[in-house]
Amino acid sequence: MKWIILFLLILIIGSLGSALFFMMKDKGGSSRMVRSLMLRIGLSILLFIGIWVAYSLGYIQSTGLKIAQ
Repeated sequence: MKWIILFLLILIIGSLGSALFFMMKDKGGSSRMVRSLMLRIGLSILLFIGIWVAYSLGYIQSTGLKIAQ
């Protein structure tokens, strides 16, 4: 499960880099940057739901670190 989370994080960062590349290259002439950012948002939502489901099913646990007060 941890490898899936890491893979999705790499895809999210790659999509963000792709959007930056298209922003610089196209200079607003196409919608490729918008598609890249929409893909990043979709992957982020998928990652959040995946972490939530994995935690609910017991595949991952919290670290048990206490929050300083």
